[in-house]
Amino acid sequence: MGKKLFVGNLPFSATEDVLKDAFAECGTVESAKIITDRETGRSKGFAFVEMSSDAEAQAAISRMNGADYEGRTLRVNEALPPKPREGGFGGPRGGAGGGRGGPRGRF
Repeated sequence: MGKKLFVGNLPFSATEDVLKDAFAECGTVESAKIITDRETGRSKGFAFVEMSSDAEAQAAISRMNGADYEGRTLRVNEALPPKPREGGFGGPRGGAGGGRGGPRGRF
């Protein structure tokens, strides 16, 4: 199983293909995903790259963390697992919503 890496401080012009090529110098890249804004489709300036082995992931961190890319200093480290979300339907706080709001007693 590969290691997922967080790549921060990316220039907005970066593409997934360029990211794959850059990290391929350190080993086999399983995937590269630049995170984009849902509404605008514009890059948020960070990505996740998955390397095929732990050794390749460590090599990528050593080589790419602090590297200059289009005038920006990349930040590369092991990605943390996502935090569980709270609230919402059936979440830890329970409940399926509440009242409808608005004025009361006007039927």
